[in-house]
Amino acid sequence: MSEEDQPERVMYKIICSDCGQEAEVPFKPDGVRPVYCRECYRKHKPPRRQSYRRDRY
Repeated sequence: MSEEDQPERVMYKIICSDCGQEAEVPFKPDGVRPVYCRECYRKHKPPRRQSYRRDRY
């Protein structure tokens, strides 16, 4: 599917629960959980777990 064939993504305006800045998100907030702007989301996002791969040889 090319970009031309994909439907336009609906964006929802929000007020960041942390800094109060207006932002847009690609999902409809449920009103129960906090919603963050991009910058604050990065601060609140848990760090990614490192997966340790062992070589089989």
